[in-house]
Amino acid sequence: MMKIGITGGIGSGKTTVCEIFKLLGIPVFHADAEARNLQNNNLQIRDQLKGLLGNNIYTPDGMLDRKMMGEIIFNDQNLLQAVNAIIHPAVRQTFLKWGGVFADAPYLIYEAAILFESGYASDFDLNILILADEKTRIDRVLKRDQLTEEIIRQRIRNQMPDEQKRNLADYIIENNDKILLLPQVLKLDKLIREDGKTR
Repeated sequence: MMKIGITGGIGSGKTTVCEIFKLLGIPVFHADAEARNLQNNNLQIRDQLKGLLGNNIYTPDGMLDRKMMGEIIFNDQNLLQAVNAIIHPAVRQTFLKWGGVFADAPYLIYEAAILFESGYASDFDLNILILADEKTRIDRVLKRDQLTEEIIRQRIRNQMPDEQKRNLADYIIENNDKILLLPQVLKLDKLIREDGKTR
């Protein structure tokens, strides 16, 4: 069973690309959504995050205050790495269990915003990078989230630069509204199904 990693910076369009793959019958595991689930529902992870960031990181109804956490960790690389060290191994284990259900699928996709930064990219047979220019990304996130432009720019700065990711990716999908997205995904799906190669 081939396992494919998909990544891209905030606002690059990972969700849109993954929805196309789902329509093609490919199971997609959303690592960031699973991370949120674990942060809210896994007692061990909750205790570790409270120990690291303080009890107030959770709201009175027991939900992680993601805005507060973001403001804390995106300004402190050491804390960011410490949070990632708590979350990422648990997400990875969940993915491995999840993948066992789809033995008949042509391949599986693991979608994560910081695939390369987390050090898990080498676990996959192939890694796909979704790229979009910074202005397009900022415009998308402004429409989607309750974030200011400065916070979005800060988050972009805290992620690995696209040029560095480009050198690590096996395949790149351009999502700048200049090149049609669907043909790119269809072509890649065909190549993976046929021989597992992209080059």
